[in-house]
Amino acid sequence: MTLDRNILDELRAIVGAEYLLTGPEERECYSFDGSATGFLPDAVCLPAETRQVSAILRLASRHRIPVVPRGAGSNMTGGSLAVRGGLVLAMNRMDRILEIDAGNMITVVEPGVITGHLQRKLARLGLVYPPDPASLNFCTLGGNAAECAGGPSAVKYGVTRDYIIGCQAVLADGTVIETGVRTEKGVSGYDLTRLLIGSEGTLAVFTRLILRLLPAPESRYTFLLLFGEIDEATTLVAELLASGLMPCTMEYMDRTALSIVRDRIHPPLPADCGALLLVELDGDRSTADQQRQRLHNLLAGRKLRISEATDQEQRQNLWQARRSVSPAAFALKPDKLSEDVVVPRSRIPDLVRFLEELARRLELTIFSFGHAGDGNIHVNIMLEKSDAREAARGEQARKELFDFVLSCQGTLSGEHGIGLSKAPFLAQEIPPDTLRLMQKIKQLFDPLNILNPGKIFPPEEEKAPSSQSAP
Repeated sequence: MTLDRNILDELRAIVGAEYLLTGPEERECYSFDGSATGFLPDAVCLPAETRQVSAILRLASRHRIPVVPRGAGSNMTGGSLAVRGGLVLAMNRMDRILEIDAGNMITVVEPGVITGHLQRKLARLGLVYPPDPASLNFCTLGGNAAECAGGPSAVKYGVTRDYIIGCQAVLADGTVIETGVRTEKGVSGYDLTRLLIGSEGTLAVFTRLILRLLPAPESRYTFLLLFGEIDEATTLVAELLASGLMPCTMEYMDRTALSIVRDRIHPPLPADCGALLLVELDGDRSTADQQRQRLHNLLAGRKLRISEATDQEQRQNLWQARRSVSPAAFALKPDKLSEDVVVPRSRIPDLVRFLEELARRLELTIFSFGHAGDGNIHVNIMLEKSDAREAARGEQARKELFDFVLSCQGTLSGEHGIGLSKAPFLAQEIPPDTLRLMQKIKQLFDPLNILNPGKIFPPEEEKAPSSQSAP
């Protein structure tokens, strides 16, 4: 689709010439995301306020122009890509923290606020916004809301949908809606806030978010546990949770992931290490101290190596292995397929064994790490896409992974969303009648299918816009 001069002039009148990007180099910057896939938009708009977002969508609806909302582009499933051309709606300029109400423990923010920036500001006030995706230093709260982002703290504190209690959003026809409440309770009418969270920009565009906050914990203890075998680590996960301990973080890495980072961290990990658990406990000082002692009692006499951080610098050192694995992986191969499947915690050992067998059989490097406390495992299939045979084996591995996860009563995505890359597989998980209901909801919110078309639903199930210009 090519936007004609009249449409571009109207867009300039809405946002200003400086904030409508049409040059090839400018558009290229918005053509890719964390999925390493590229689609060039016809133009990029950077609105500064809700009124502008509404006007842009009214124009797009009138001309049936696809509109793709975008935060920082850290999405891993192609959710912020203009697969049908049209307009990318970059929300970076809407980056104000509008209000922090410490008494009622809520904050009101615009969607372009960077997650880590908000967390650091809240920390100075003794407050915390718990969702902590790995990309928190550059991802945005609007993108987190669209994907229902999680993170290491989800095992105790939950994910993004547990902290967004209300929002302002703009529908495909430019209508501005307000949903939710500013209170801890509220059951008036349908919960449209929860419907919009995780909808990946296919139903509406967020322009304001109301977030609930928590008091910052007084104490935090961090432990690095090294095991000979993955079964020992996952068995301990189940025991920890069954014992009544509630870690705020329980991250794991398998043998292959450890081999990738072993020589990149100091001190190096032992050569016989087959699995790693990073466990953190937090709470008020008394509760955290009690949990720390209970953990020591539970670990006593086991065959594992234990390191405990005594200050913030040591805590960062213990996190070094977990944070090093993704960037270190590209030393093996130039490309990867990154998945974030979820299985019941008891099936994590089965998943790891399956991945080891899959890697051997298809002659691929596959490793896993992630959130052992809630079964959300990041599976990375390393390959070279320019090698057609290896790329085909990678896609085969991905298909077999999804089949195995669903056979375990798991789910295809824990926090990355469906987007573009998983859309062909959604019908394997969602029953037909349920999928049809989801499609009807999409049609009700966006009858012309201009909001982030090509995402979530299987390609053959999705209706494309019929033309650029209205009849």
